[in-house]
Formats: sequence, C-alpha cells, structure tokens
Amino acid sequence: MPKQVLDVGSCGYDHSSLKSLIERSFDAKVLQAHGPADTLKMLREQTFALVVINRKLDRDHADGIELMKTIKADEQLAETPVMLLSNYEDAQAAAEEAGAVPGFGKLALGKESTLKKLEPFLG
Repeated sequence: MPKQVLDVGSCGYDHSSLKSLIERSFDAKVLQAHGPADTLKMLREQTFALVVINRKLDRDHADGIELMKTIKADEQLAETPVMLLSNYEDAQAAAEEAGAVPGFGKLALGKESTLKKLEPFLG
C-alpha cells in the first residue's frame, strides 16, 4: 500500500509539481489540504508518512509555520513528520525550530537533494 503525503496550502501548479515528483519517485500518493481546518481534520482521520506545508497557504495566506506549531502541539499529531515548502532560508530555520524536518523550496523540486530529503519518509 502506498504511503500518503499531505500537501498543505499549495496552489494548483505547485501541487501538481510536487505530486508528480513524489508519485513518480516513490510508492506514495499525494493528497491536498488547503487550510488549517481541513488539514487537522485529514490528519486526525488518516495516516500520513509526511506533511508538506507551504510557507503561505494559497487560499487564505495563513502562516504555514503557525500551522506546523499547531500540529506539533497536538498530542495526537505531534509525531507526524512535517516539512516546509519555501525557498527562504529564514523560514526553513523557523520551521525546524517549530519541530519540522529540513524542507526544501519550489526551486529545488527537481533536484536530487530534494529526493534525499523525502527518502527517509517515503522510501
């Protein structure tokens, strides 16, 4: 059975790019959530090997790092690996401080280094 990845807050184009990369590189299926409410609902109802959260959520521009903090503070969800999708180094550092594993930016989607970051969770 394929592992599940939850992509949170990506626009249609970015979601398609991430989904394509993950599904062709790993035995994994990528589902999408758009904001904090549907993200938390999906995390409570299904099991995900990894959650990739955009720095700014596409629909309402909510802060992705704040959503990470909410996930990490929830006893039921805290062990779920989360990763930030952002090209900004300071945002990546803030995400790791909030409990995220090292993430990557949209500009690195096709790079080998991105696959290496995904491998421990999806390989």
